[in-house]
Amino acid sequence: MLETLCDTVQPGEGLNGMNIRDAVEGDLPAIVGIYNATIPYQTVTADLEPVTVESRLVWFHAHTPEKRPLWVLEAEGKVVAWLGFQSFYGRPAYEKTAELSIYVDSNYRQKGIGRMLVQRAIAHSPGYGIKTLLGFIFAENLPSLRLFEQLGFQRWGYLPRVAEVGNKERDLVIMGLRLSSG
Repeated sequence: MLETLCDTVQPGEGLNGMNIRDAVEGDLPAIVGIYNATIPYQTVTADLEPVTVESRLVWFHAHTPEKRPLWVLEAEGKVVAWLGFQSFYGRPAYEKTAELSIYVDSNYRQKGIGRMLVQRAIAHSPGYGIKTLLGFIFAENLPSLRLFEQLGFQRWGYLPRVAEVGNKERDLVIMGLRLSSG
Protein backbone atom coordinates (compact mmCIF):
# COMPACT_ATOMS: atom_id res chain seq x y z
CA MET A 1 0.00 0.00 0.00
CA LEU A 2 1.29 3.45 -0.93
CA GLU A 3 1.74 5.76 2.01
CA THR A 4 1.84 9.48 1.45
CA LEU A 5 3.75 11.91 3.60
CA CYS A 6 1.73 13.77 6.18
CA ASP A 7 3.62 14.84 9.29
CA THR A 8 2.62 17.21 12.02
CA VAL A 9 5.69 19.11 13.12
CA GLN A 10 6.40 21.20 16.14
CA PRO A 11 5.37 24.81 15.73
CA GLY A 12 8.09 27.31 14.95
CA GLU A 13 8.37 30.73 16.43
CA GLY A 14 5.01 32.43 16.09
CA LEU A 15 3.51 29.56 14.06
CA ASN A 16 0.61 27.38 15.10
CA GLY A 17 0.56 23.69 14.22
CA MET A 18 2.60 23.20 11.07
CA ASN A 19 1.85 20.24 8.84
CA ILE A 20 3.93 18.85 5.97
CA ARG A 21 2.06 16.73 3.45
CA ASP A 22 2.02 15.67 -0.17
CA ALA A 23 0.54 18.38 -2.36
CA VAL A 24 -2.84 17.91 -4.01
CA GLU A 25 -4.01 19.71 -7.13
CA GLY A 26 -6.08 22.07 -4.98
CA ASP A 27 -2.79 23.40 -3.52
CA LEU A 28 -1.56 24.53 -6.92
CA PRO A 29 -2.87 28.13 -6.67
CA ALA A 30 -0.97 28.59 -3.38
CA ILE A 31 2.16 26.93 -4.80
CA VAL A 32 2.06 29.19 -7.86
CA GLY A 33 1.40 32.25 -5.71
CA ILE A 34 4.44 31.58 -3.51
CA TYR A 35 6.56 30.95 -6.60
CA ASN A 36 5.37 34.04 -8.47
CA ALA A 37 6.11 36.23 -5.45
CA THR A 38 9.83 35.44 -5.88
CA ILE A 39 10.07 36.57 -9.52
CA PRO A 40 10.50 40.31 -8.76
CA TYR A 41 13.57 39.56 -6.61
CA GLN A 42 15.41 38.42 -9.76
CA THR A 43 17.76 36.22 -7.69
CA VAL A 44 15.55 33.23 -6.96
CA THR A 45 14.04 31.91 -10.18
CA ALA A 46 14.89 32.19 -13.87
CA ASP A 47 11.27 32.89 -14.77
CA LEU A 48 10.84 36.48 -15.85
CA GLU A 49 7.03 36.65 -15.86
CA PRO A 50 4.49 35.12 -13.49
CA VAL A 51 3.38 31.58 -14.29
CA THR A 52 -0.24 30.43 -14.26
CA VAL A 53 -1.85 27.53 -12.50
CA GLU A 54 -2.75 26.08 -15.90
CA SER A 55 0.84 26.32 -17.13
CA ARG A 56 2.03 24.35 -14.07
CA LEU A 57 -0.40 21.43 -14.33
CA VAL A 58 1.98 19.17 -16.29
CA TRP A 59 4.78 20.03 -13.86
CA PHE A 60 2.49 19.27 -10.91
CA HIS A 61 1.45 15.88 -12.30
CA ALA A 62 5.10 14.95 -12.97
CA HIS A 63 5.49 14.73 -9.18
CA THR A 64 4.48 11.47 -7.54
CA PRO A 65 4.38 10.77 -3.80
CA GLU A 66 6.24 7.48 -4.23
CA LYS A 67 9.17 8.72 -6.34
CA ARG A 68 9.34 12.50 -6.95
CA PRO A 69 7.13 14.10 -4.31
CA LEU A 70 5.89 17.65 -4.04
CA TRP A 71 5.34 18.65 -0.43
CA VAL A 72 3.53 21.60 1.03
CA LEU A 73 3.93 22.99 4.49
CA GLU A 74 0.79 24.38 6.08
CA ALA A 75 0.87 26.84 8.95
CA GLU A 76 -1.97 28.81 10.41
CA GLY A 77 -4.38 27.04 8.08
CA LYS A 78 -2.69 27.83 4.78
CA VAL A 79 0.09 26.63 2.49
CA VAL A 80 3.15 28.76 3.28
CA ALA A 81 5.97 26.76 1.67
CA TRP A 82 6.64 23.95 -0.74
CA LEU A 83 9.46 21.65 -1.75
CA GLY A 84 9.61 19.60 -4.92
CA PHE A 85 11.85 16.77 -6.08
CA GLN A 86 12.49 16.87 -9.82
CA SER A 87 14.23 14.35 -12.00
CA PHE A 88 17.64 15.49 -13.17
CA TYR A 89 18.29 15.67 -16.90
CA GLY A 90 15.45 13.31 -17.82
CA ARG A 91 17.54 10.30 -18.79
CA PRO A 92 17.45 6.86 -17.11
CA ALA A 93 21.09 6.88 -15.97
CA TYR A 94 20.26 9.85 -13.71
CA GLU A 95 17.26 8.15 -12.05
CA LYS A 96 18.89 8.18 -8.60
CA THR A 97 19.57 11.93 -8.74
CA ALA A 98 16.98 14.61 -7.97
CA GLU A 99 16.96 18.39 -7.98
CA LEU A 100 15.31 20.12 -5.04
CA SER A 101 13.24 23.25 -5.45
CA ILE A 102 12.10 25.07 -2.34
CA TYR A 103 10.01 28.21 -1.94
CA VAL A 104 8.75 29.87 1.24
CA ASP A 105 6.14 32.62 1.50
CA SER A 106 7.90 35.89 2.32
CA ASN A 107 5.92 36.25 5.57
CA TYR A 108 7.30 32.92 6.82
CA ARG A 109 10.97 33.19 5.93
CA GLN A 110 13.70 33.08 8.57
CA LYS A 111 11.60 30.82 10.79
CA GLY A 112 13.45 27.59 9.99
CA ILE A 113 10.85 26.33 7.51
CA GLY A 114 13.29 26.02 4.60
CA ARG A 115 15.79 24.17 6.79
CA MET A 116 13.08 21.83 8.06
CA LEU A 117 11.91 20.99 4.53
CA VAL A 118 15.41 20.37 3.17
CA GLN A 119 16.34 18.25 6.20
CA ARG A 120 13.18 16.20 5.67
CA ALA A 121 14.04 15.85 1.97
CA ILE A 122 17.50 14.55 2.86
CA ALA A 123 16.05 12.09 5.37
CA HIS A 124 13.34 10.76 3.02
CA SER A 125 15.41 10.62 -0.19
CA PRO A 126 16.75 7.07 0.28
CA GLY A 127 13.16 5.85 0.48
CA TYR A 128 12.58 7.28 -3.00
CA GLY A 129 15.70 5.58 -4.34
CA ILE A 130 17.58 8.89 -4.47
CA LYS A 131 21.32 8.85 -3.80
CA THR A 132 22.24 12.36 -4.94
CA LEU A 133 20.48 15.68 -4.36
CA LEU A 134 21.15 18.84 -6.33
CA GLY A 135 20.25 22.48 -5.91
CA PHE A 136 20.58 25.04 -8.70
CA ILE A 137 20.97 28.42 -7.03
CA PHE A 138 21.83 31.86 -8.39
CA ALA A 139 25.15 33.03 -6.92
CA GLU A 140 23.46 36.17 -5.55
CA ASN A 141 20.97 34.10 -3.55
CA LEU A 142 23.15 33.98 -0.44
CA PRO A 143 20.45 32.78 2.01
CA SER A 144 19.78 29.68 -0.11
CA LEU A 145 23.47 28.99 -0.65
CA ARG A 146 24.09 29.26 3.11
CA LEU A 147 21.17 26.96 3.89
CA PHE A 148 22.34 24.25 1.50
CA GLU A 149 25.95 24.55 2.71
CA GLN A 150 24.87 24.28 6.36
CA LEU A 151 23.02 21.07 5.50
CA GLY A 152 26.09 19.44 3.95
CA PHE A 153 25.73 20.35 0.28
CA GLN A 154 28.94 21.26 -1.52
CA ARG A 155 29.57 23.48 -4.52
CA TRP A 156 29.84 21.07 -7.44
CA GLY A 157 29.59 23.53 -10.27
CA TYR A 158 29.70 27.18 -11.19
CA LEU A 159 28.23 28.45 -14.44
CA PRO A 160 29.13 32.10 -14.98
CA ARG A 161 26.61 34.42 -16.64
CA VAL A 162 24.32 31.65 -17.92
CA ALA A 163 21.08 33.50 -17.14
CA GLU A 164 19.94 36.99 -17.98
CA VAL A 165 17.40 38.38 -15.56
CA GLY A 166 16.34 41.95 -16.09
CA ASN A 167 19.42 43.68 -17.41
CA LYS A 168 21.82 41.58 -15.37
CA GLU A 169 23.60 38.34 -16.20
CA ARG A 170 23.45 35.83 -13.37
CA ASP A 171 25.85 33.08 -12.34
CA LEU A 172 24.43 29.69 -11.38
CA VAL A 173 25.86 27.58 -8.57
CA ILE A 174 25.23 23.84 -8.58
CA MET A 175 25.09 22.49 -5.04
CA GLY A 176 25.28 18.74 -4.51
CA LEU A 177 24.93 16.23 -1.72
CA ARG A 178 25.77 12.54 -2.05
CA LEU A 179 23.54 10.56 0.32
CA SER A 180 24.87 7.08 -0.25
CA SER A 181 28.10 5.59 -1.54
CA GLY A 182 26.29 2.45 -2.65
